[in-house]
Amino acid sequence: MILNDYFRSPRDLTWDFAKQCGVKTGTIRLPETVDFDLTNYSHWETVHKNFMDFGIKPVVVEPMPNEVHDHIKAGDEFRDESIEKVIKMLPIMDKLDIRCICFNWMAHIGWFRTDSSIKERGEALVTGFDINEFKPTGAKITAEELWANYEYFLKAVIPYAEKYGIKLALHPDDPPVPRLGDVERIMINYANIKKAVYDIYPSDMLGVTMCQATYHIMGEDLYKVIPELAEKIFFVHFRNTTGHKLNYRETFHDNGEIDMAKILRLYKECGVDVPIRVDHVPLMAGEKQEVAGYTAIGRLFAIGYLRGLLQAIEEN
Repeated sequence: MILNDYFRSPRDLTWDFAKQCGVKTGTIRLPETVDFDLTNYSHWETVHKNFMDFGIKPVVVEPMPNEVHDHIKAGDEFRDESIEKVIKMLPIMDKLDIRCICFNWMAHIGWFRTDSSIKERGEALVTGFDINEFKPTGAKITAEELWANYEYFLKAVIPYAEKYGIKLALHPDDPPVPRLGDVERIMINYANIKKAVYDIYPSDMLGVTMCQATYHIMGEDLYKVIPELAEKIFFVHFRNTTGHKLNYRETFHDNGEIDMAKILRLYKECGVDVPIRVDHVPLMAGEKQEVAGYTAIGRLFAIGYLRGLLQAIEEN
C-alpha cells in the first residue's frame, strides 16, 4: 500500500505533520477560489509545483471539484458545460501524472453528519449520524434520475479517461441510506456499487474508493467485498466506526468495530497496492475544529497508527 494523506490548498499544519510522519504522496483538494480555473494548465501546474517543492507528489484529486460535480450529479442546466470542464481536466492530470480522481454520486446532500461533538475515548470529539435528527433540506431527486445522470456522465467522460489513463474511483454514499428527506441515494450497498462499476459502462478506468467504514456501516462483509472488488479498488480511505447505517459515529482508528490490522492484511493478500489515506479523525485536546473530521492532531495520531501497521504487515 502507498502511504498517502489528504492535503488542502493552501498549506496548513497538516502538510507538515504528514511529511514529518513519512508521507510522500498526496491526495489533493484543488483550490476553490474564483481565480482558479479547472481547465487552465498553468493554474494546475502552480498547485502541483507547490506540492512537489514541499516533497509531496500528488497522485489523487479529491473531491472532483464541487463547482462541476454538483451540477453533473443533479443533472441541471449546467451539466454539459461542467462535463466539458471535467474532460478538459483529464489531459492536464495526464501531463502532471496525477492518475486518479475520487468522485461520488451524492446529489444535493453530500457527506453528512447530524452531530460533530460526540464524546469518544478520553472525551475527544467525533462526528456521528442519527437518522432521527435529520432535517429535510427541501431538495429533491429520485433514484431513477440519479442512475440516469450517472450513466450520462460515464458515457461522456470514460472514453477520455481511457484516452488519458485517468482512473475514476467511486466513493459510496455516506451516510449509506436510501433517502434523506426527498433526496434519494443510490450508492448505498454492494449490489448497487457493482452495478455502477461493472454493468453501466465497463472500463479499466472505472473503479472504487474503498471507504471501508462506509461499507461496514452499510452492513456489508468487508471480507467478502474487498476480495471481490480487489481489481477495482483504486484508492482506500482508512477509517473506523461503530453503529449501523441509521445511527453511527466515527471512532479513533484503533477503537472501532473494524479490525484495522486484519483489514490491511486482507488488502495485501488480495494484491491491493494503491494510495491509502486516513479519514475522519477525532478532535483532540487543545485543538479547534474548522472542518469536522479533518483536524491536525487527530490526523497525526491516525497517520502514525496506519504507518506502524503497514510496516508491521510488510515485515511479517
